[in-house]
Amino acid sequence: MTATSTASTIAATRAPADARVIRLRLPTRVRKLVLLTHIAAAGVWLGIDLVMGILVLTALGADPTGAGAAAASLAAVATWPLVVVGVVTLVSGVLLGLGSKYGLVRYWWVLVKLVINIVLVTLVVLVLWPGMASLGVAGRTALASGDSPVVGAMLVFPPVVSSTAVVVAMTLSVFKPWSRVRRSR
Repeated sequence: MTATSTASTIAATRAPADARVIRLRLPTRVRKLVLLTHIAAAGVWLGIDLVMGILVLTALGADPTGAGAAAASLAAVATWPLVVVGVVTLVSGVLLGLGSKYGLVRYWWVLVKLVINIVLVTLVVLVLWPGMASLGVAGRTALASGDSPVVGAMLVFPPVVSSTAVVVAMTLSVFKPWSRVRRSR
């Protein structure tokens, strides 16, 4: 067997594996716009988490009027705005992964960021959102009656966990640790 035929055999065996890789060719301006959207959405996500943390602390420790207003506001901030920025971050991240050399599951840091995003959006929809409706009602009722709303101390964890995870994802984007994901042959 000659070197040329060996090279063509290797290329032929790798072709089907390479054909399965989905890759978008994003023009430079589009890629930069998607990257800007991704960074801005992650920044907004972190900002909403910080606002949520302040509102939770206010709802737990303020006077009855402040606690009621914080609880009612928390119900508005922690629902659809958080889901929207999470989905925008997810979609823009997937587009960047498919349109860049890093891929979606080619590098561990990208895969970890993808998992963090999916887990956080899922937690917001399935865990946080259902409790926020009753918290909003409790906040508005407390405002009307002048009493403090009943706010569980467990509400401290969602903004802490979410903001920590978003900062970890941002750190992964900057430092790009770890090597490529190894694929079995």
